[in-house]
Amino acid sequence: TVTTVTAVGFVGAGLMTFPEALGIIFGANVGTTITGWMVALLGFKFHISTFAFPLVLIGSTLKLVFKGKVGAFGYAIGGFGLIFVGLTLLQEGMSGFGGIITPDNLPADTYIGRIELVALGILATLITHSSSAGVATVLAMLFSDAINFEQAAALVIGMDVGTTVTALMVSIGGSVNVRRTGFSHVFYNLLGAVLALLLITPYAYIWERLAPGTLLPNAEIALVAFHTLFNLLSVIIILPFTYQFARIVEKIIPSKEPQFTEKLDKKLLDDPPLALEVARISAQNEVVALFRHINFLLGDLEYGQKADLALLQSSLDQTQNYIDEIKIKQDKDGKWQKLVSLIHLLDHTQRLHERCDEEEYRAMEVKNSPDFDHPRQLLASANQSIIDALSSKSFDKAAKIAQKYEDETKRSMKLYRDTVTRKIADDQLGITPGTRELEAARWLIRVSHHMARICYYTQQAVLDSVR
Repeated sequence: TVTTVTAVGFVGAGLMTFPEALGIIFGANVGTTITGWMVALLGFKFHISTFAFPLVLIGSTLKLVFKGKVGAFGYAIGGFGLIFVGLTLLQEGMSGFGGIITPDNLPADTYIGRIELVALGILATLITHSSSAGVATVLAMLFSDAINFEQAAALVIGMDVGTTVTALMVSIGGSVNVRRTGFSHVFYNLLGAVLALLLITPYAYIWERLAPGTLLPNAEIALVAFHTLFNLLSVIIILPFTYQFARIVEKIIPSKEPQFTEKLDKKLLDDPPLALEVARISAQNEVVALFRHINFLLGDLEYGQKADLALLQSSLDQTQNYIDEIKIKQDKDGKWQKLVSLIHLLDHTQRLHERCDEEEYRAMEVKNSPDFDHPRQLLASANQSIIDALSSKSFDKAAKIAQKYEDETKRSMKLYRDTVTRKIADDQLGITPGTRELEAARWLIRVSHHMARICYYTQQAVLDSVR
């Protein structure tokens, strides 16, 4: 549950995409079965608090003595230990039901009865928010013959489904990708539950065929093996279809926000570093879309892609408004510098958007005039190289490419503008076509300048994150 909730948080912070989070969800479902193995193999005298409390002690000591990353690491260790302290208390609290619940007062071992037991398992996990605690309790009841194997298996299946509710609750009110992550956990575990219900009888039959008379004496091992088996099978079955699974969830929960701003979660404003990083990622996506649109204007059919400029303008405005809501005091901390860099970045992106929207006719002159063949190819090539660098997170490389392109453009366009003005003066070129060419040259200079500034401030924003 904690792992899945963390994945939901990463998606909300823009540090991970929704499809990437699916891998963590799949893995967490298998990983959570380890607690059952620990209890079944180490015996029912095993106390998780044996190592939980030392973790809390070590973590709190590091937090009190050290600052920075070491202190944060101690904080994480202490929190991790507290998770297991809570798990211990849940185990102790639920173990009291061992002498109260018996196979006779639970639903009969029929398909309807198993579904009722699944529902009971879901209810138990809703109360405890921990399937591991529930599984440990079921193992204890199975060990004391309070329930039989089939009933225990159905309860564990229900607990596997019930553990998804916490992540679903966390996702309420979050961004669309956060909601998709929470819902996908529920959807995936429901599919796994259906598979597991169908496997209970065949599993018990195969066990008895392979090792007759050993299921009941080893019911605890059989149960944790069943728990791991159906989770592993679920992963093996769904993994090749992860992309299709993600597309289905995206259709069920469509985005009402532009793709550039769907990660701008208001909840993250309480955590300025995460809010800044989400804003930076949104701005970078807007920049890439704008660069691809420039290539489209220049007739680059291979890498160019037309953007909805009105939608892009709305997204830029929304990103700027989001940044305005991030409250950071001016100091030497990198967060303040990152905020300043993002403001510069978005300002230049807005002005580059104007070059594409309000001055599209100048871009058409660059596209159609044979005199601009080389500058046009140079811009398209630089744009694609920058996009590739940004996509691979080579921000320093992107800044160097953009700066080099700006220097070359300023130099070449100065010579070109001098040549055009001389032609106009010598009556070799009319004033109207000459002015169009001068404006096209000026458009290239302005575009190169904004590109260089955008890449520079993108690099600075990333550097400021680690200060």
